[in-house]
Amino acid sequence: MATLHHYPLCPHSRFIRLALGEFGLDATLVEERVWERRREFLELNPAGTTPVLREDSGLVIPGPGPIAEYLDETRGLALAERRLLPEGPGGRIEVRRLLDWFNIKFNEEITAPLVLEKVMKRFMSRDEGGGPPEMSAIRAARGNVRYHLRYIAWLTAKRNWLAGDNLSYADLAAAAHLSCVDYLGDVPWDEDEAARAWYARIKSRPSFRPLLSDRIPGMAPSAHYDDLDF
Repeated sequence: MATLHHYPLCPHSRFIRLALGEFGLDATLVEERVWERRREFLELNPAGTTPVLREDSGLVIPGPGPIAEYLDETRGLALAERRLLPEGPGGRIEVRRLLDWFNIKFNEEITAPLVLEKVMKRFMSRDEGGGPPEMSAIRAARGNVRYHLRYIAWLTAKRNWLAGDNLSYADLAAAAHLSCVDYLGDVPWDEDEAARAWYARIKSRPSFRPLLSDRIPGMAPSAHYDDLDF
């Protein structure tokens, strides 16, 4: 069985956990508190970031993009029409574009600051950057959620899923980020019914269930976090 080094509220880790679930693959989860810069983990990924997938063969694949590409190259054909990265170049470009949108843009504007300020700083020492949350960063991130929800609604008004007719890596990445923000109770779902309907569809998939059971010590999720009929 492969091993996935992850952090429970790391959106990139959640993206790969969802992908593994869609492929029907199990992995042993090893939690990494990346701010501790554990030596054994840095030997696997000198960047010190999650996720990192380690195959039984010893092959190490760091980062959400390389892992997603690796899974498609080694297992994608077995999914046939359910392949998470389309076969045609146009479809692949659109999925990769949206991957950048969520794993880079959404992350920088929303997920990373919220998780850092509201979660990680609680466990970090002063030397590691811990301390009270910066409320201006939290307010800015909360404000940014709204236009990303509108973009998701715009995409789903034209398509069955975010990148086209079929579920893809784009949906998994978007849902991974929103699941972190939703855990913290910072998604205004009542402001966009279309985005909420899309999220409810992906939230009900079997691959999503392990994420709904995640808990951060001393920090309960929002009341509707694990409610499939929220």
